[in-house]
Amino acid sequence: MSEIPPLQPDTGEPAPHRRRPRYAGKNPRRFEEKYKEHNPQRYADTVAKVLASGKTPAGTHRPIMVPEILEALAPQPGQVAVDCTLGYGGHARELLARLQPGGRLLGMDADPIELPKTEARLRAAGFGPETFTAFRSNFAGLPQALALAELKGADCVLADLGVSSMQIDDPARGFSTKGEGPLDMRMNPQRGQPASALLAKIAARPLAALLHENADEPRAPQLAAALAGKLLATTQALADAVRAALPATSRDQTDLTVRRVFQALRIAVNDEFSALDTLLRHLPACLNPGGRVAILTFHSGEDRRVKRAFEAGMGTGIYAAIAQEVVRPTADERRANPRSAAAKLRWARRALA
Repeated sequence: MSEIPPLQPDTGEPAPHRRRPRYAGKNPRRFEEKYKEHNPQRYADTVAKVLASGKTPAGTHRPIMVPEILEALAPQPGQVAVDCTLGYGGHARELLARLQPGGRLLGMDADPIELPKTEARLRAAGFGPETFTAFRSNFAGLPQALALAELKGADCVLADLGVSSMQIDDPARGFSTKGEGPLDMRMNPQRGQPASALLAKIAARPLAALLHENADEPRAPQLAAALAGKLLATTQALADAVRAALPATSRDQTDLTVRRVFQALRIAVNDEFSALDTLLRHLPACLNPGGRVAILTFHSGEDRRVKRAFEAGMGTGIYAAIAQEVVRPTADERRANPRSAAAKLRWARRALA
């Protein structure tokens, strides 16, 4: 059956056929132009070339430290697992494959834009509602997710605290300076205030404390004095303001500072440390006896919290074993996926009684 072309509203004539814009060279710069990378099923060769170059295709995410996580969690057929940070679903897909037959995975994510896409992706891979259930929540909602699923506990819990590449790369989300966009940074754009509103309202002293706590920023007071109370509507405006506040600093050092400022604001906007503290507090009660948890962190403030919670649980007998040393990505993984370089993995195993 042929499709009837739509009519133009003014003339009633068929609308002229419009071709899709040409792919902008071998390496288009704009996120919206990378339609081949957004469609890996149709353009597998292009996606393969992007991956081979050590980059992440637009609109996707490469799961980090998969073998190490699987070793730490040791998922078995018939068990219950929770992926507290579902993201693109890479870790979840590996876990689901090892939970069958008879196992179940709960996937949690606060992002209302990416969660439906990932749920559809996993459904298309053959994981039905009896095997996989998605919940829109951040990782602090682990007890509620288990209760809604009518489960007393989980055998495996994973939390990858990094930001998904889908969020970083999309200028409309406002997470980075890869492309100019609104200074937003919210994992859930339907809740809370964007980073621009936070900066417009905050005073210099609390902003300096925020930059120090959330990003270990050595120039926090100087930057806070320049940024607090300012109306900075876009990611580029914030980056320019940071650079203007450090005129005598080298470009490389200024770029690092820009990334730290973005990280600190993202953590604050999404209340990430509070959510992590809540997760760590509820974890023991959410694990079945002998259950395992693995947490990937990307910042010293996150890693300190996880380490202290695991050590405290070990001291009180809640955990029977914990990682004695932080686990890092292999050199091969760091080369193949530079975004994995900052990752740190810690794990713990719940006592049997």
